[in-house]
Amino acid sequence: MVQLLENIESKISGTQSAIAGGASGAVTRAIAQPLDVLKIRFQLQLEPIQRGSKYSSILQAIGSIVREEGVSALWSGHIPAQLLSVTYGIIQFSTFERLTHTCQQLEPGLYKTHKHIITFSNGAIAATVATVLSFPFDTVRTRLIAERKTCKAYRGFLNACTLIVKNEGALALYKGIAPTVAQIAPHAGIQFAVYKIFTESILNKLKFFQRSSNISEAVESSLIANVLAGGFAGFVSKTAIYPFDVIKKRLQIQGFQMYRKDFGRQIYCDGSVHCIKLTIAEEGFLALYKGYGPSILKAVFVSALHFAVYDEIKYFLLRMNK
Repeated sequence: MVQLLENIESKISGTQSAIAGGASGAVTRAIAQPLDVLKIRFQLQLEPIQRGSKYSSILQAIGSIVREEGVSALWSGHIPAQLLSVTYGIIQFSTFERLTHTCQQLEPGLYKTHKHIITFSNGAIAATVATVLSFPFDTVRTRLIAERKTCKAYRGFLNACTLIVKNEGALALYKGIAPTVAQIAPHAGIQFAVYKIFTESILNKLKFFQRSSNISEAVESSLIANVLAGGFAGFVSKTAIYPFDVIKKRLQIQGFQMYRKDFGRQIYCDGSVHCIKLTIAEEGFLALYKGYGPSILKAVFVSALHFAVYDEIKYFLLRMNK
């Protein structure tokens, strides 16, 4: 379980925390990338998700993408996505651990009485820092996923970075940063808080979910407990902030519509508020939840895998320390 550094006799270093975070991001991304491709394709489709549209269901979308673009298209934008996940994982988890440790050291009494609120705040801060530093990778991978393989704008990751900066300016790499931060801060805060509450208040009280061999006196969650808690945390947090993710994706493809003509109608908006109003006016309120199906599957799966892999790697490193 992601826990206080002070509660572990053999403390994990900042470098080890970064290694665990980066590795968990890489493993998770490699496995879950197809779900991300499906989610983004649905989010960028203006037509209703129903029979007759480009993509009408998860299975139909998979079949359509594989038939028209090949199996590799399900891993479109994988290089920038990996860079995004590894960078994000390193920064998020190491920052969260350091903030938590600092709070425990400076105000142990306050931390004990307001543990879950502080966990929420630390998760939100860590995610915000990680998002700002890794965001250009997010923009590039969205562009690579959004383009049709028969009408490609970019030859690859480096070419995409170069052309975006050349044609649209460096700030284009940060298109959609406002709704992203508005989304990711509460998302990560809820995720870490729910994860901690679920493990400490429920799972750790049951013998079945406790780790059989601990490296500290504190009760530690088993692998299956971390998977369950991570999945539940992913479901709750993603459902709460999903509309911001849709708006972010739509802002990231502004100026890129000419390469998406085969995907149906295009949306042209100027800023987050305008994009929200236009989306609701033209497609209805539920359009803010387009792609929710593959997205929630991905969120549950990724969150479960992310926390579980991170904690297992951290547990391994801690045992090495001893």
